[in-house]
Amino acid sequence: MLNPADETFARTLAAALPEGTISPAGPAYLEEPRRRGATPAATLARPRTVDDVAAIVRACAAARVGIVPWGGGTGLVLGQVMPEGPAPLILSLERMGQIRAVHAEENVIVAEAGATLAEVQAAAMAAGRLFPLSLASEGSARIGGNLATNAGGVNVLRYGNARDLCLGVEAVLPDGSVLRGLTRLRKDNTGYDLRNLLIGSEGTLAIITAAALKLFPRPAGVGTAFFTVADPVAALDLLARAQAMTFGGVTSFELIHRQGLLFLDEVLPQVRQPFAERPEWMVLLEIGLPAGLDPGDTLATLFAEAQEAGTVGDGVIAGSLAQRDAFWALREALPEGNRRIGAISSHDISLPLSEIAGFLNDAPARIAAIAELRINCFGHLGDGNLHFNVFPPQGGQADALRHLAPAVMECVHAMVVARGGSISAEHGIGRLKVAELERLGDPAKLAAMRAIKATLDPLGIMNPGAVLRR
Repeated sequence: MLNPADETFARTLAAALPEGTISPAGPAYLEEPRRRGATPAATLARPRTVDDVAAIVRACAAARVGIVPWGGGTGLVLGQVMPEGPAPLILSLERMGQIRAVHAEENVIVAEAGATLAEVQAAAMAAGRLFPLSLASEGSARIGGNLATNAGGVNVLRYGNARDLCLGVEAVLPDGSVLRGLTRLRKDNTGYDLRNLLIGSEGTLAIITAAALKLFPRPAGVGTAFFTVADPVAALDLLARAQAMTFGGVTSFELIHRQGLLFLDEVLPQVRQPFAERPEWMVLLEIGLPAGLDPGDTLATLFAEAQEAGTVGDGVIAGSLAQRDAFWALREALPEGNRRIGAISSHDISLPLSEIAGFLNDAPARIAAIAELRINCFGHLGDGNLHFNVFPPQGGQADALRHLAPAVMECVHAMVVARGGSISAEHGIGRLKVAELERLGDPAKLAAMRAIKATLDPLGIMNPGAVLRR
């Protein structure tokens, strides 16, 4: 049974740590972006060193106080808030934001967990390298949170998820011991892979405090374009053509539906759109090529061949950095457009590529059987990750139809699982999807997860209620 992080605990902890480390948690640390849940009250810890983190965890273990890790606060599945239970200690790594080392010759950067993704990208760029993880929230999302949730983003197609970009981690385990695993090795077969166990565990097994991350050469040329397609089948054909033509040089391949463009017209009309007539489907693709290959010419050839084959209709190729930025600004505005319209139920799903077209063909009728609702689907088609979000009809209010959310989520997730997909592609489970994971997850996997949790965190203090029910 957990105890609250009360005033007595906070005073005792504050006396044992550097001044200013412990304070009451303000609203910024208690709420999540979509305002679908909040921590009623909590003590806030903002350590500066891994030894401070270890001392905090040991104190919480001794007092049986729950710890909720807090990175940039950008998570969307209630992983960083604890709406129920005793007041926890919120552990923010924001003061641990140093870039400890850059080994350009090894293509490795070592960063503390509190460094923002944008800061890691900038440090890599200063060394003439690329750190390819890229998210709309990269200015505030922090590396520790990216690893704890195994973040995805727009470049997974070519470079992989956060897990694929990490060589080693430093972390504080639930007993306060420090796992000093900042290896820069590409090969290390010396037992269980604790790095990959902790990555994606959403703070339920340890607190990641630093990481050794992979860097890559920067492409000599980058090309970006919008192409219209008739349907997802045509989009997948275009992806195959682009991969073959660029020898795997497609960095991003984003599918966008007309509904998302209409939402932007409605609530963000200042966002520039590439086509006067809003297409039913379009693709934003980006390629990165080595020296000697012109990305603009490559995209023009791709467009011509795909148009001749009937795969694409219209297209616009970015002719400048400003135009490329405008293309990505539209893509990154889609979630904000969704937020302003107000979703009834949002879904972060993944499917085998061959199942995507069938899912998108069947889903509208299944949703319509529940109620008259609007669907906005967009996402990272190249890696099978779709953001499938359901909204009220024109003129309706999400709050008035929120009671439909469980039925909508159950319907969507049932279709996904039936096609061999996942109910969480890149956002994690948090507390929002615990019941769905229990309902749809593989029993053997869930049993193994509970056994691991019970072994590493027998007191249940690490992010209580996230991923697995308390």
